[in-house]
Amino acid sequence: MLIALDYDGTYTRDPALWDGFVRSATASGHRVVCFTMRHLSEAIEMPCDVVYTARKAKAKFAAQCGHHVDIWIDNDPLFLIEDAA
Repeated sequence: MLIALDYDGTYTRDPALWDGFVRSATASGHRVVCFTMRHLSEAIEMPCDVVYTARKAKAKFAAQCGHHVDIWIDNDPLFLIEDAA
């Protein structure tokens, strides 16, 4: 499975929890990728790959980049389908 993990408001609320999740998911053969609406100039440190959507809707951006996400983990799912202001 490809699991998409949000950064701001999700990962940042409990980094230790999500670090363990990423390790566990990866050990089980899954891929975790952080999808953030940040710009590349706002780079973050994550225990997994990071995709910067530059304020674009995450699901559409992911599909355009060839990522077929199975599970989205996001505290604000509206941003999966809508661009940020």
